[in-house]
Amino acid sequence: MSWWEALIMGIVQGLTEFLPVSSSGHLEIAQALFGTAGEDNLTFAVVVHTATVLSTLCILWKEVSVLFRGTFTSFQWNEEKQYVCKILVSMIPVFVVGMFFKEEVENFFGNGLLLVGICLLITAVLLGLSEWLTQRRSAEGHEVTYRDAIIIGCAQAVAVLPGLSRSGTTIATGLLCGVKKESVAKFSFLMVLIPILGEAFLDLLDMLQGEVSSSLGIVPMCVGFVAAFVTGCFACRFMIEIVRRQKLVYFAIYCLLMGGFAIGWSLFD
Repeated sequence: MSWWEALIMGIVQGLTEFLPVSSSGHLEIAQALFGTAGEDNLTFAVVVHTATVLSTLCILWKEVSVLFRGTFTSFQWNEEKQYVCKILVSMIPVFVVGMFFKEEVENFFGNGLLLVGICLLITAVLLGLSEWLTQRRSAEGHEVTYRDAIIIGCAQAVAVLPGLSRSGTTIATGLLCGVKKESVAKFSFLMVLIPILGEAFLDLLDMLQGEVSSSLGIVPMCVGFVAAFVTGCFACRFMIEIVRRQKLVYFAIYCLLMGGFAIGWSLFD
């Protein structure tokens, strides 16, 4: 992988991690277009996913610090502890998938763009449906409940498929459950911090133990990391505003077009 390919793919990862258009799906498309494949993909994915987690911490640092202080500096059962518990509850489904179905999930990646295209079409339907129903709902919405947390967590677990947007699926699911727009956006970004960091840590251990080798140089990794971090900061802040103003239909149209492109590429490649 050259430095300019790493730059483009880092930008793609940073933007699409938070925008509801599937970062994994776009990386699969980019890899198909560039002809990159193999063990370098895992190494690069670890690098850019870590970058986007750090960008989330940067943009939502105020919310994270409030949760941290409220959880570890008080013995009372306060709102911060309850919120952290809801995040932990939301992680149960993806934990089950990661522990017992990791190999099965990994087999979905690198097998062409047909599945990516189909999942992008599903993402488009979810985004369009959530905006349509939310516009017709008279009430503003409620804060995330434990019931919402487990349902959104199940949506996150399903969204491990390439092309099925994690942020788009979890935000759309939260909106369909009646959660406030801004609340579900922040919850969606915060709930993924621990799973992504945990996955990155495990993958890093595999690389250090020699189970995964890579020919990636230091320059492409650094370029990809910086690109993903900078664009991730922009996309995270931008996405919260998008959800607040309820413009998800534009992303639904985009996913529809990209899904059609991916399916067409898989059929004629």
